[in-house]
Parts: sequence; structure tokens; C-alpha cells
Amino acid sequence: MNGMSSNPPSKILLVDDEQDILEFLSYNLRKEGYEVYTSTNGKKAVEIARNVHPQLIILDVMMPDLDGIETCRELRAIDDLKDVVISFLTARGEDYSQIAGFDAGADDYITKPIKPRVLISRVQALLRRYNPENKTNKNKGNANTIQLGQITIDREAYLIIHDGTEIQLPKKEFELLALLGSKPGKVFTRDEILKSVWGDDVVVGDRTIDVHVRKLREKLGEEYIKTVKGVGYKFDF
Repeated sequence: MNGMSSNPPSKILLVDDEQDILEFLSYNLRKEGYEVYTSTNGKKAVEIARNVHPQLIILDVMMPDLDGIETCRELRAIDDLKDVVISFLTARGEDYSQIAGFDAGADDYITKPIKPRVLISRVQALLRRYNPENKTNKNKGNANTIQLGQITIDREAYLIIHDGTEIQLPKKEFELLALLGSKPGKVFTRDEILKSVWGDDVVVGDRTIDVHVRKLREKLGEEYIKTVKGVGYKFDF
């Protein structure tokens, strides 16, 4: 469990205007050893985040006054919090708010209601993906090299090393993987991918992205590139 580690416990900020949801989430997370802070509104959440610098913020979308989307934007505008993981809480079927949330800077979504075991699993995955050691290691040494678990991306040599095996990718497949791998967990919209990989001067359709993703999955495995329905793709490890 998190609390039994020799490392200090990860700090998690929970933001929801419904007290029973806060109590449910905080009880289960504290039981796993996490250091949990709570807020019932967005303004207070920003203040708490400034003071405690949590590693993860779980943020309800639908709140009065300052809603989750605006709260996320305010958090992302604070330099000291630019690396914090923000995962929204959203009711099933709120696709419109998911798209708005990703535009505001959200990293992921947790759909409610959620079972305790699933909650803990999702939180562990988010913290593992975004912990400061991963960020430091990823950017240390050669600036042209990205280390993502068992995958190394050498942007200078246009080379991929997967589980110790070198893989040569076609240029666009490589650029797509390098883009997604540059910010693990971030959801890149289709427009972002098209502009970054193909540019504004080349006219290609959404199907082009899908084909390149399928080819990458065939070569690297299905587990790394995740589809976010209606939005785009993200790299996960």
C-alpha cells in the first residue's frame, strides 16, 4: 500500500460539492495511505493546491460558482502546479464535458459511480505515470531521447528501442509516436495530431491518423496508445 512505502505518501486533492462523494473517496484513499485534502468548491481548491502542491487532483466537473472546467484552467495557469495530474470526475455519458475538460488541460477522467477497488487502481496508475522521478528521468541526459518504460524514443536517430529490440519506423509513424510520448497521459486531439505531424499544408483525413495508430499498435503492442473516444489519443505506460 502507498502508506507502507519508505517514500512520503502522495498528496491527493479531492474537489466535489457533494459531501458524501468526498467522504467516500477520501475514506478509501486514506485507507491506502494517501495524504488526502478535500474541498467543496473550485476557489478553495485552487487555494489548497497552491499551499500543499498535490501530485493528483480529482475534480468534479459540475459544481456551482466556479465549475470544474474553470477550476482546471486556473490550476493550469499556476507555474508551480503545471505538472500536477488532474483527473475529472464525470457522470456517465457526459462526452461534451470530457472534450471541454481536455481542452482546459485535464489529463484523464474517472467516471462515477466508481467502485473502491477500481478507484484505487486508477489512482495508482495516474500517480505512477506522472510521478516526478519519471519526469526527471525522461528529460535527463540527451534532450533528443525519451524514455517511456520499456520504450526508448531517439528523435535524433529516428529510432525506437522496444524491450531491447531496435525498431525502424516510417517517418510519420515515428513522429506520431514521438508526439504522443512527449507528454505521457496527455490526450492529443485529432487536430493537434494533424497539425503537429502532417502540418497545415497537407490535407489528410481522420482515417489517416487511425491507420498510423493501428500500425504502431501492431509493432509495439496494444497497451501503449489509448483511444479517447470522440477526442483523440494518448500514450500510456
